[in-house]
Amino acid sequence: MRSHRIAAIPADGIGQEVIPAGLEVLQALAERSGDFRLDVTSFPWGSDFYRQTGRMMPEDGLETLKGFDAIFFGAVGDKELPDDITLWGLRLKICQGFDQYANIRPTRVLPGLTSPLREVAPGDIDWVIVRENSEGEYAGHGGRAHRGHPEEVATETAIFTRAGVTRIMRTAFEIAALRPRKLLTVVTKSNAQKHGMVFWDEIAAEVARDFPSVTWEKELVDAMAARMVRRPRSIDTVVATNLHADILSDLAGAVAGSLGVAPTANLDPSRRFPSMFEPIHGSAFDIAGKGVANPVATFWTAAMMLEHLGEAAAANRLMTAVERVCADGVLTADLGGTARTADVTAAVCAAIRGAN
Repeated sequence: MRSHRIAAIPADGIGQEVIPAGLEVLQALAERSGDFRLDVTSFPWGSDFYRQTGRMMPEDGLETLKGFDAIFFGAVGDKELPDDITLWGLRLKICQGFDQYANIRPTRVLPGLTSPLREVAPGDIDWVIVRENSEGEYAGHGGRAHRGHPEEVATETAIFTRAGVTRIMRTAFEIAALRPRKLLTVVTKSNAQKHGMVFWDEIAAEVARDFPSVTWEKELVDAMAARMVRRPRSIDTVVATNLHADILSDLAGAVAGSLGVAPTANLDPSRRFPSMFEPIHGSAFDIAGKGVANPVATFWTAAMMLEHLGEAAAANRLMTAVERVCADGVLTADLGGTARTADVTAAVCAAIRGAN
């Protein structure tokens, strides 16, 4: 029997609700399949851990995680702690420490869900947004000077390297080449940012020569945001910088019906280190602890993790179950329903156990 070691880090807010729900569904899948098992270890890292220890994760946390096949991550963020402590102390520390440079965010309108775009129905949207996840605008370079004085200054330096841009561009072309439409949109802001963004455009043209089957195009980020709303069927695969893709993928989640259905994979395509899988929605302080968080994004994220681990059949079975439950109207409040987290989880587990 195949065995996969999973590090579960629920972390903050609703992460502490949706990750246990995801593990429950994953256990149902493993039992239903019978040919693989998941060896899960949970870690209590996050903002509560910080309040106890002064750190978001132990000093040797990355070394501890190296032995796992994948990381199943909830959310990070706390209304009582600055984001530069929570985010940089846990999520970004893992992403950068393990060089998880490819952030993959698929978008579809699932059966039973309603897009806020009036003419969009399930099946009309099938996007993959590829986000550069290691440098760019989130490289963490910059500083503050003259604090508290009228001349106070803050700088945030975006860093683009040939190695970094080339590898994310190649990943995006590889994904586009495997999809039916074979269409890639390269998103920049090269009309206003004449150095880093022009660099992106140039490297896209270089990498494109190795992928003659892929049709590629350039789009400015503001025009892309409008296109996602006005012409969503024209989009297939998208690649963009750390900041631009972060914003566009949240818009994509909203177009699909809710951030509560949006999954993410933070990949190290070289597989030197474990990759990390997390729902997009964040810690959602306003609903944390109420049992009403939407676990669908976590289930879809779990399916992406299974695919990465080579369990494609189980991943397909999970998404089939999720789509059936959504189509049956078992929806949380963010999707217009009345179901609770436990209701959706139980329905998906039942669908998995009843699947042929």
